[in-house]
Amino acid sequence: MPCRPGISSMSLGRCYAGHSLEHKLSMAAKHGLEGIELFYEDLVDHAGSDKPSDLLAGAASVYGLCSSLGLEIICLQPFMHYEGLLDRKRHAERIEEMKLWMQLAHVLRTDIVQVPSSFLPPSQTSSDTDLIVNDLQEIADLGLHQTPIIRFAYESLSWGTHVDKWEVCWDIVQRVDRPNFGICLDSFNILGRIYADPTAESGKVVGADQAVRESIQRLVAQIKPRKEKIFFIQIVDAERLARPLLPGHPFYNAEQPARMSWSRNCRLFYGETSRGAYLPVKDVTRAIIKDIGFEGWVSMELFNRVMNREDKGVVEELAQRAAAAWHAMCRDLQLGTGAVYDTLASMERPRNEVSNVGQFVKEAEYARL
Repeated sequence: MPCRPGISSMSLGRCYAGHSLEHKLSMAAKHGLEGIELFYEDLVDHAGSDKPSDLLAGAASVYGLCSSLGLEIICLQPFMHYEGLLDRKRHAERIEEMKLWMQLAHVLRTDIVQVPSSFLPPSQTSSDTDLIVNDLQEIADLGLHQTPIIRFAYESLSWGTHVDKWEVCWDIVQRVDRPNFGICLDSFNILGRIYADPTAESGKVVGADQAVRESIQRLVAQIKPRKEKIFFIQIVDAERLARPLLPGHPFYNAEQPARMSWSRNCRLFYGETSRGAYLPVKDVTRAIIKDIGFEGWVSMELFNRVMNREDKGVVEELAQRAAAAWHAMCRDLQLGTGAVYDTLASMERPRNEVSNVGQFVKEAEYARL
């Protein structure tokens, strides 16, 4: 399938700030987004509890809502802190939890569970790659026995304890060597590790530009021959801080790696330079979509302090910004995005004359009649 726009459900406002999943789904559909990464906290909030029976009923309700709005569910995520646990009793408990997650995925009519790399302390996780691979093979094999098969998208977090770069993630995906085990490439986590340093005055790692060029070359060379292993991608940017994220900074959290604190507060949508976005996201996105030839879901997984705002308008604000980011990306990469967006792109009216991208799309549809 061609590239299609999606977003993580929590990126439209956090449930603990009073933003219901129903409202978030409605705003996503209104502004032309087509897919949803269902965040587990949103499912629990919608279901009313984390009891298995309530979660399964909640999942059925979420699927019904999405179907009524024309939305597809990309994945259920994040299945956190799974691989390499030193406490093997806890590992066995996580396997039982995964069995429930696979049931939920079936009810949601999605075939993907997303697994981010663990960022538990080294005292709780092993650096033994063989153990990490064995653990991931275990859930992959469980997924292979499901009908339909459940796939797993593994993602390296830029603050991951042992898996913090896409290269390490990709090596593990290859070692797992299962048809239902692939990678999620995230522009923020790729660049947040090799380009950005929120604790530096410049906001950048020394030698950042060369590191990105070389990383992109490796990305294309290594993954293009097996591009089917990219199950979906996440494309967002991030804000350059006015001062380093060190003790005394409002985002500083002594219990978190600096990159994690920065991630939770400062991600931005693609192209939002007016808000301080500064990562070379366009270069990474072009490499994945144009050079590698990825086709499929492009999800905008935003984390930002604005998601914690309690005013109801924040949900539509974020959906509208996501739609604008998708259109900007399509324009920059010259993507064919269907008749509506082709008409949209050909209209002679400047983009900044219309702030509501959803309305802009409606005008484009009208222009085709």
